[in-house]
Amino acid sequence: KTNHLMCCRGTWNTTHTPALGVCVTPDRLNLYMNTCGEATIECNQKKGPTYYQMYWYRQLPGETMKLVVFTRMGNEKHDFGGFNEEKFSATKPNAESGTFTVKNLEPEDTGWYFCAVSKHSDTDTCES
Repeated sequence: KTNHLMCCRGTWNTTHTPALGVCVTPDRLNLYMNTCGEATIECNQKKGPTYYQMYWYRQLPGETMKLVVFTRMGNEKHDFGGFNEEKFSATKPNAESGTFTVKNLEPEDTGWYFCAVSKHSDTDTCES
């Protein structure tokens, strides 16, 4: 295995090979890395405005996929579950897009990062 550099400037399309320690799929996601040692992944969807919930998953080598954060448009506070908000952050400015950031990149952050969207569903019930 080759260790990749963790700091670089530019936009990387990582559809085929790991780039700079972070792999991103599917091919519509781009990896943006700055010299501060963090990577921000942007996810865009065209399913429509009712698909405003976004999920970010990570799969490390040899492990199963895990949900890192659940985001909803209009909420500034996102659900990171058991993951550390000092290590990860996310934005959800509108229904069509969102970002996910891995901070203080380390070789252990190498893995596959995925986004998914879902349509809002109302789970409240009415009783008469």
